Amino acid sequence: MLFSTKAEYGVRLMVALGRQGGERPVALASLADSETLPLSYLEHLVAKLREAGLVSSQRGAHGGYRLAVPPEQIRMLEVVEALEGPIAPMDCFVEGADGRVLCSHESDGDAACSTKLLWTRVHGGITRALSGTTLAELIEFESRDRKLKSVAGAA
Repeated sequence: MLFSTKAEYGVRLMVALGRQGGERPVALASLADSETLPLSYLEHLVAKLREAGLVSSQRGAHGGYRLAVPPEQIRMLEVVEALEGPIAPMDCFVEGADGRVLCSHESDGDAACSTKLLWTRVHGGITRALSGTTLAELIEFESRDRKLKSVAGAA
């Protein structure tokens, strides 16, 4: 399963916002420059993240964006679903309102689709990985990685 650039750029945007600490809003243009991402695309993504309640915005000369929730409380599943929609490993795969996995191939009552078990496991694995990863972990990982690279570069 491939996620689109919405997920990639959106997660990078969230890490960049989290790196700022949240005291002051950050201009989207400066984040686009620092992350070398297209500003117009980030504007589209940040609107979705704002709708999901993950970022907040402030207007004015000193306006910009900041995290609406502490990074420890933001799960990557929330971010990816805000940007990509529900996670489905196959087109025929849908999650019902009650959380049960449904397959569009199951049209004869209780008869199970032959591949449902596989795609249910794939969905579960992806969902668990995203749910089990917080924004704070990604920020910490990036910070550690940068420190290691700077130490290696100084040696």
